[in-house]
This record gives sequence, C-alpha cells and structure tokens, in this order.
Amino acid sequence: MSERHALIRRIRRWLVLFIVCLVLSGLTAFPLVTELRWTEDLLASSASPVPEHFPGLMEWITRVREGLDTIDREQPFMLYGTDWLAFAHLVIAVAFYGPYRDPVRNIWVIEFGMIACAGIIPLALICGPIRSIPFWWSVIDMSFGVFGVIPLLIVRRMIKRLEGLERTAAANPAGLPASA
Repeated sequence: MSERHALIRRIRRWLVLFIVCLVLSGLTAFPLVTELRWTEDLLASSASPVPEHFPGLMEWITRVREGLDTIDREQPFMLYGTDWLAFAHLVIAVAFYGPYRDPVRNIWVIEFGMIACAGIIPLALICGPIRSIPFWWSVIDMSFGVFGVIPLLIVRRMIKRLEGLERTAAANPAGLPASA
C-alpha cells in the first residue's frame, strides 16, 4: 500500500469518528425531556454516588429536568429550538463528507470545523452567565470544543502531508528519483 493510500485511509477513519460523534451529539438533542428524566433517575438511584458526593450536579440536573418538564407541558414549541440544534449538528456532519471524498480540495471544511470548535469557548463564557448556567457546566460545554478540535488538527496535519505528496507526484509524474 502506498503512503498516499495509507494517509487517505487514516484521514477517512478520523473523519468517520468525527462525523459519528457529530451525528450522535445531534441525535441526543431531539429527546431532551426523556433523556433528562432518565439521567435524573440514574443519578438519584441508590447505587449512584452523585447525590452524596456531587450535590450541586444533582441539583442542576433536577433544575434542568423540571424546567424542561414545564416547557414541554406548557410551551412545547420552545423545544423546537433544540430540534433545530439537532438538525444543525446533522447538517454539519454531512459537510465533512467533502473532506472524506477529497481531503486536499476540501480542507476548508476542516478549518471551518476548527473555527467552530474555537467559537464554543467564547460562546460558553459569554452566554453561560447570561443564561445563569453554572460555570462548571460551561467548562463541560467548552470541553466539546477542546476535544472536538483534536481530531480536526490531526486530520488537517495529515491533509497537509497528503497535499505535499500530491505536489511531489505532480512535479515528477514519471516517478523518477530527484537525481535523475
């Protein structure tokens, strides 16, 4: 297997991982009310250390679940916003098919994703306090940008290496050694 082929396979594996994570993240935004009920039940169970060791987390989950229950019961149209959030994740995931098909030509999608990951941090730091989100929860939100950018940085580096290989191959189509 050529170095170029091996590099494309590694790029595609990382992109599939990133796409799957985006899709899963998007799909979890649809059933928020049910998910919060399940999460609260799980965290409040007798086997869980959360109520005793992390009471702030338990209080926050309960508060969010109660808020979502109220919205679901009295103003269900408000949850339409999270449906759009879910849809946005799915649409963004589709955009990463471009670099999967042609990494060098579509490196801009990777760079767009990196910018979006960086944008999570100021969004969480600005909007978190405005919306009365606990700081520790904003840190969790910011971690999505930090951890999300890692595979994109790896993919970008590999695409740049692939681009160099393709430039070298284009400059020397016969594959002759440089000294020939």
